[in-house]
Amino acid sequence: MADFDVLVIGGGTANNVAAAAANRGLETALVEPGPLGGTCLNRGCNPSKMLIQAANAVNHVRDAERFHVDASLEGIDWESVVGEMDDLLGGIADDMAERYREKDHLTLFEERTAFVDDRTVELDGQEVTSEKVVVATGSRPVVPPIDGLDDVDYLTSKEALYLTDPPERLVVLGGGYIAVELGYVFESIGTDVTIVEMMDALVPREDGDVSEAFTDIASDRHDVYTGHRVTAVEAVDDGHRVHAETEDGETIAVEGEEVLVALGRRPNTDALNLDAAGIEVDDRGFVETNEYLETTAENVWAQGDVAGNALFKHSGDYETRHVIDTVVHDERRAIDLTAMPHTIFTEPQIAGVGATEDELEEEGREYVVGRADYADSAMGRAKKLEDGFVKVLGAPDGEILGCHVIGYEASMLVHEAVVAMRTGATVDEVADTIHAHPTLGKVVEAAFLDASN
Repeated sequence: MADFDVLVIGGGTANNVAAAAANRGLETALVEPGPLGGTCLNRGCNPSKMLIQAANAVNHVRDAERFHVDASLEGIDWESVVGEMDDLLGGIADDMAERYREKDHLTLFEERTAFVDDRTVELDGQEVTSEKVVVATGSRPVVPPIDGLDDVDYLTSKEALYLTDPPERLVVLGGGYIAVELGYVFESIGTDVTIVEMMDALVPREDGDVSEAFTDIASDRHDVYTGHRVTAVEAVDDGHRVHAETEDGETIAVEGEEVLVALGRRPNTDALNLDAAGIEVDDRGFVETNEYLETTAENVWAQGDVAGNALFKHSGDYETRHVIDTVVHDERRAIDLTAMPHTIFTEPQIAGVGATEDELEEEGREYVVGRADYADSAMGRAKKLEDGFVKVLGAPDGEILGCHVIGYEASMLVHEAVVAMRTGATVDEVADTIHAHPTLGKVVEAAFLDASN
């Protein structure tokens, strides 16, 4: 007989699976060395957005003069900003752990583990078995083998989020969403930021028009070197020197007190000894799953970042609901990851859902484009929003193929397109929907109207 009915490895979003199983009376083990809450609560979404809100507050003061408001910035107590964030989020994690320690039918193992056999792991110095296992160990920053990088004290997002004394100069390796969000934060509070990105534009996975527009905006704030691959990092008297080169062999050397490595994330599967349990991974190390989040091992599921379907907290939340249905309630339900939105909380914000124009071109699909600029809307003029647009991609039959937004509250505006795509609404149906005036929603309406003509 197994020691547990359900074993959950990873205390991020999947801690809800463990709670649901315990609530149903299933003997449950939750394995998490701590803190509970995973990347989102402790090293990602929550801390970064709290810092971004502080950065936004700084920029609102600086921007007040455009609205003929006399305001001045007296100073930024960044240590208090970070301290308050740490206290709040650390308290949430601690409270969660305390609740789980006292919860009926749930045993919390605050340690790391690895498989030793089918649905068998080592915990507290002994082998522990379970009828069902959920692998949800998340991901961590990628640190590639760049010459000299291991010889210097570099930052990843984990350390950068908790810096109480911002550097005067920061070099960011990478131009994806983590790089540009943290670059925006540190630039806002007075750090000179340099971004080095291998691709030809920042946020290169975005629609080309969005990526190009944001690169231009970011280049006004930072020193931006796109099309440059980092080749080496070395320590110098006052910090670090980063070397990079283009495909044509042109080289640069930039310096900063600190270097932030923001070059993507990798799954936490390498220390789990998955082979012992018959759990297969793909060539990038992500656990292979089917549409039911089942792995190649019987009665073993994987969810969240480690499964590699979409490395977002909201996709992890969605997968958690399916795993609870399947593992806890025996209601096997396939996941549907279509119309998966994403957001980037820079200034301006970026959001998107569906295909980009480049992807449609590569697929050889026919499509129409609709676009509307914030500046042409009443609310855009009221807020003096000079940058920003909504771009809609539609099929000739009216299917919505994608929607991409850059601008104020883009993270909110994109959801109209998300709901439309999930429910099968057409470009014409969204265009024919009455949008309240003078909201920014009118920009969405205008873009869909443009695509429907």
